[in-house]
Amino acid sequence: MIYRTLKHTVLLVLLLQLTACAQDGKYEKSKTFSQMNNAKPTGNEKKLEVATFAAGCFWCVEAQYQQLKGVEKVESGYIGGSVPNPTYKQVCTGNTGHAEACNIYYDPSIISYDELLAAFWTAHDPTQLNRQGNDVGTQYRSAIFYHNDEQKQKAEDYKRKLNEEKAYNDDVVTEISPYSTFYKAEDYHQNYYNDNPSQGYCVFVVKPKLDKFKKVFAGKLKDSK
Repeated sequence: MIYRTLKHTVLLVLLLQLTACAQDGKYEKSKTFSQMNNAKPTGNEKKLEVATFAAGCFWCVEAQYQQLKGVEKVESGYIGGSVPNPTYKQVCTGNTGHAEACNIYYDPSIISYDELLAAFWTAHDPTQLNRQGNDVGTQYRSAIFYHNDEQKQKAEDYKRKLNEEKAYNDDVVTEISPYSTFYKAEDYHQNYYNDNPSQGYCVFVVKPKLDKFKKVFAGKLKDSK
């Protein structure tokens, strides 16, 4: 078993706080992050920050991060490839170079980037190269796309600590790369698990991962006191 125990996973969260002192559907053209973010601010918006993670199928990642207090929005999309405006069908071939990923918009006064990183390391198996379980291909790789030098440093430091302390049976292989053009996935991918809880993949893959995630982060969930 790759994850040692639930207790050990919680210890990883505490460590991070210390170090901080082939699915179906209609294919549509995706839009870039910049295109989705061109509305003029009204002055009343919360000052949100963004973290971008790839951890296998973005349906899983989205469903997990939507549970956390301080996360205002999760947007699924494609990043890290060479083909402009890719469709889901193209990304699924593994030939575009993109990873399925999520932009996570969060309120740093409620949840920190360190805590989001802790969630990332426990939300999937970061020792699997270009796959998560039966989802195989570079589009399912484990990756952190940092938005600034601080995010880069935190990601690199934590990855190094996990490997030094042998937190997993195998080395963490997570890619750490600068944020680049993010293409928002087709509309039917957004909020996928909540809209399709009875879909086969959601029942047999997303829900078990989500249930495990909610147990680890019970005190950080939106429905917790």
